[in-house]
Amino acid sequence: MSGDARSQAVFMMRLKGKGACPGIAIGIISYFGSSAPEISYKNVNDTESELERVEKAKSAAKAQLLEMYRKALPELGKESAEIFEIQRALIDDTDYNNAIENIITSQKVNAEYAVAVASDNFAAMLSAMPDDYMCARSTDVNDVSQRIIRCLSGSSEKKFHNGKRIICAYDLTPSETFRMDRENVLAFVTARGSSQSHTAILARIMGIPSVIGIGRELTPECDGKTAVVDGTEGIIYIDPTPQVLEDAERKRSAAERRRQLASEFIGRETITADGKKIPVNANISSVSDLESALENDAEGVGLFRTEFLFLECGGLPSEDVQFAVYRHAAETMKGRKLTIRTIDIGADKKSDCIALGHEDNPAMGFRGIRICLEREDIFKTQLKAIFRASAYGKTEVMFPMIISLKEVKMIKEIIREVKTELRIMGTDFDENLKIGIMIETPAAVMISDILAKEVDFFSIGTNDLTQYTLAVDRTNPAVDKFYDPHHEAVKRMIKLTADNAHAAGIKVCICGDLGSDPDMTDWLINAGIDEFSVPPSEVLETRKRISSLRARLKP
Repeated sequence: MSGDARSQAVFMMRLKGKGACPGIAIGIISYFGSSAPEISYKNVNDTESELERVEKAKSAAKAQLLEMYRKALPELGKESAEIFEIQRALIDDTDYNNAIENIITSQKVNAEYAVAVASDNFAAMLSAMPDDYMCARSTDVNDVSQRIIRCLSGSSEKKFHNGKRIICAYDLTPSETFRMDRENVLAFVTARGSSQSHTAILARIMGIPSVIGIGRELTPECDGKTAVVDGTEGIIYIDPTPQVLEDAERKRSAAERRRQLASEFIGRETITADGKKIPVNANISSVSDLESALENDAEGVGLFRTEFLFLECGGLPSEDVQFAVYRHAAETMKGRKLTIRTIDIGADKKSDCIALGHEDNPAMGFRGIRICLEREDIFKTQLKAIFRASAYGKTEVMFPMIISLKEVKMIKEIIREVKTELRIMGTDFDENLKIGIMIETPAAVMISDILAKEVDFFSIGTNDLTQYTLAVDRTNPAVDKFYDPHHEAVKRMIKLTADNAHAAGIKVCICGDLGSDPDMTDWLINAGIDEFSVPPSEVLETRKRISSLRARLKP
């Protein structure tokens, strides 16, 4: 090794965090310092004036967030844009506002200081929670509070560096992330952060390689240095050696070649090397994902999550509102299958319009079909909208979190009532609309032979099935190392489900993360999986893998 190479090797920093969005980026670091405004402490006599200032600042902040929502809607889609709607709702949170008011009136301090203290208290409370999702909401509290303080002080948000850069920061708020020019951002790297944070979600949707949770070694001193970001492995190399740069270029080129090779499968059916047809569908979370599903030539939608309609503020969505969404989706798919899953609210998906109350163990609690059967008014409204939309495309419906035959029979009785009401009204719908259930609990697996006789298809949700089979909370980072979707017990659950489905003459699809796991494709096909449903970006890669395999008789 030459002297220069040894020198470079000594000074290269390899920092490990958690990959938030896969991909390789090579470029110059631009360290983004905090955009939080300076906070001054002042004693005041006229507390009423300070309270009025807070109200005006809140109104201005809400107007800014509404503008960001409107801008994000066409760029990122409805589900992503709702991040800013959630932040607008946070501004009106009663506890948050009471805290600000109490600090101003009891301590006789200025509005900026009161908002900052209330923000710190709420953020600390959320950060201390064991639930990863709630912990990640502390960033939203800080983001909203900083916006209100800027409105109070008249300061503006910090500008970003022009030109293509790797953006490094201690942390990034959702609004900071969204304001960046995507064309000039090579990657995101943050010292702190959670994979469940809105910032990480935005990065994934924007398709920008990202690494979070690097730690305090990521400092402003790295500004201007060359770096390699590996969003797949969750690593950043600062001042990389020539060998690291060469390896990174090779990985980046290989990924691009894979994308190009996969694109050759557009327009083809997914057929194994020995002639078995195995369709590859897309999982989507909102209507904005339909375009991506079609661009990637998904053969249908195997999972249309409808929670986004119920996670907004402003009350429950009406039948007509839901019908408009489902009809649009059915028509957009142009004859390709659209499998709509009824709402799976609960666990880490909370809705302001469906009060669930506090649960110590929400993953095992009141969620999915349990809510629907308890709140029949909500359930029937959604079913009517789905059945009405079935007249406009090839539509199916499936139900989450099933554990018993009793639940399936209750569902079918409600469907009969819905069909009768629609017939009386003279409303068109598909009389033969297929109904299916999610197999995502060990209970459903163990009685899948019985359940298979009652429905038209199964769809295995491997994320929850893994969680419940292994008794591992998949949102809890403390037990992340125990979450193993390749576990033999999980594989046996999948195989038993497929065998029982085929014995009853119905098909079984897989729609969890395992569906796009390249190490499991061959095993899943030979375990009897008839269809795959994966993220839109994974459709062509999955099709390519399946086309190279042979469907042997035994896995």
